[in-house]
Amino acid sequence: MTAALSACTQGQAHRPGTENQPQPQEDQKAMDYTDHYDSPLGGITLAGDGNGLAGLWFDGQKYFAETLEQSRPDPALPVFAEARRWLDLYFRGEDPGFTPALSIRGTEFRKAVWRCLLDIPYGETRTYGEIADRIARQMHLPRMSAQAVGGAVSHNAVSLIIPCHRVLGSGGRLTGYAGGMERKRKLLGLEKAQIPAARKTYGCIYAGKDGARPRNETDNASP
Repeated sequence: MTAALSACTQGQAHRPGTENQPQPQEDQKAMDYTDHYDSPLGGITLAGDGNGLAGLWFDGQKYFAETLEQSRPDPALPVFAEARRWLDLYFRGEDPGFTPALSIRGTEFRKAVWRCLLDIPYGETRTYGEIADRIARQMHLPRMSAQAVGGAVSHNAVSLIIPCHRVLGSGGRLTGYAGGMERKRKLLGLEKAQIPAARKTYGCIYAGKDGARPRNETDNASP
């Protein structure tokens, strides 16, 4: 019982029979819900909080379920039906053409990078350096470390739908992927992704809380 709660009860007479009554829960965590999807590239765990999709991981991948709170299975969650439809289309080799509702969790910097990933069209790729340059411009910084961007990309909790597999190293090199390099190759092959030597710049929005654009963001976390 906290000091505040103790203060509220000071001076109150003891009432027999109240000793075993449940006390207020002051730090109750939100509940997440999970479902499972069998893909051609292995099992996938879906997670959602009732508002949107909070996680999509290949089973056993790096950083598996790191954003998950208390959870229990609930295949009937509406966003899971959206996600399953998206995955069915995707693994048939089609551009799903829509994005399920998302409930992403992370620092403002990471969320800004993930929003940039959502802007990469189906069948196309971008480099860490290109994303870093765009984030730097949005944040009014002279430069942004591609390594910092790589850290945010690697911690993407909603794989495939937020397409971190479409991010390449400098010169179009195929670099690390939390779901494994072989899966990354197969995903890019499924999309028939083109990897041109020169790429056009693309837009992505960096927005902090309430839509503000912080100028002094220093989240350069590495994986």
